[in-house]
Amino acid sequence: MRILLSLALTVGVASQASAEELKVYAAAAVRSPLLEMAADYEAATGNKVVCVFDTAGATEQKFRADPAAALLITTQALIAEREKSGVLKDGVIVRLGDTVAGFAVPPGSPKPDISTPAKLKAALLSARRIAFSDPARGATVGTHFMKVIETLGIKDEVLQKAAVAPDGVETMRLVLEKNADLGVSQMSEIVQANRDALVGPFPREFDLATTFSLWHRADVSPAARTFVALITSPASRAKLAAEGFR
Repeated sequence: MRILLSLALTVGVASQASAEELKVYAAAAVRSPLLEMAADYEAATGNKVVCVFDTAGATEQKFRADPAAALLITTQALIAEREKSGVLKDGVIVRLGDTVAGFAVPPGSPKPDISTPAKLKAALLSARRIAFSDPARGATVGTHFMKVIETLGIKDEVLQKAAVAPDGVETMRLVLEKNADLGVSQMSEIVQANRDALVGPFPREFDLATTFSLWHRADVSPAARTFVALITSPASRAKLAAEGFR
């Protein structure tokens, strides 16, 4: 409550009289906690937050294509790459946290042993239907999964029974609706969808930890800066931790 009151005072009476709409493009990995933060911000300030979620790559592309976009939340690696190429410039980066790629099953289903490459291979071959997010749309975990199944020598077998989803949220919908026996996604996306669905991370040999960061232009509005302050507050970082981030 103290944080919300502080935010309201920071934005001031003028914001209440003329509400601002903030457009935020964010990777699906932060969906649940970000929506909670947006609701808190709207209640405290009277401003409106519009969140658009997608894969890490598609999120960044949509952000750049929208002149009205205020904030971008995607992988640190992608932000660094775009800054180096000059596509993103004159901006501020704030690290939010890391999440790990992992596997999910429909809640109540037996959880396969995926602790070693050999056991993961066996689990993938025995699964009837596998869902993962689309590498062609910039999905971080989907891109990694393609490399893993190629390394394991089972790419063709897996793809024959795969459902390629637009993003991690859709991947988890397929799992929870039992349209996939095994799902591959960020562990934060799995936890946010249903904690009971979580199987665990990739074996150590294939571990994938992804850092997510927030980026905004240096001349972003005061209202947007206030939302950034909320997102990066200790209370909000605790929300991220509770939703699968470290």
